[in-house]
Amino acid sequence: MNAIILAGSTKEDKLPDKAFVKINEKYMVSYVIEALRGCDKIDKIAVVGDPEKLKKVAGIDVIIEQADNIMDNVLKGVEPFKNDKRVLILTCDIPMLTKEAVCDFIEKSEATGADLCYPIVRKEDNLKKFPEAKRTYARVKEGVFTGGNIFYVNPGIIDKLIKDAKQFIAYRKKPWKLGKLLGGKILFLFLIGRLSISHIEKKAEELFNIKGKAIISKYPEIGNDVDKEEDVVMATKYLSRK
Repeated sequence: MNAIILAGSTKEDKLPDKAFVKINEKYMVSYVIEALRGCDKIDKIAVVGDPEKLKKVAGIDVIIEQADNIMDNVLKGVEPFKNDKRVLILTCDIPMLTKEAVCDFIEKSEATGADLCYPIVRKEDNLKKFPEAKRTYARVKEGVFTGGNIFYVNPGIIDKLIKDAKQFIAYRKKPWKLGKLLGGKILFLFLIGRLSISHIEKKAEELFNIKGKAIISKYPEIGNDVDKEEDVVMATKYLSRK
């Protein structure tokens, strides 16, 4: 399958031009490319960003000029692969990503037959690997989880999802607002600690007429994004050990 890395820079970024932040003398986006290249399930790699800067980065098959917001970058990135059955969309700011994490996520997603898959990581797994990481967590019936930074998606559903996806992305680190967006029943179940992953999946199917699945990943590298200076320090420390 083909992969699309979102490496555009926006006004909202706390870490400007983060795709080209150097960690141990290597561009952040280069770590993501290497992880994808290491997985034999990945064919072409497209990167959405600044074309002139991306020309300096090895391993890219398709360079796509960025728009001024993340959702338009998704649309532009998917365009060359709109006839694919599924594509992988990921951000440029997960330099700790590994080939094992990528292959595991793809394999589990393929087995579901879903239109959209999203990885979640247990809090205990994340803290065991990255004890200093500051992440947003949400409690569901199955445990406490944080989200990842990769999507396995059917390109055919992107257009119809784009409007609502903007709200979900805006609220992705605000579980209470996400609950309200999903409806009263979901919020109530969340409040009493009875909300399950399957409840959320069924609600997504009702709202968007798609089959969506949460994939529990044992690889916390899939979601520890680097978007602040303190995250760069943590990533530098971790990647120096590899």
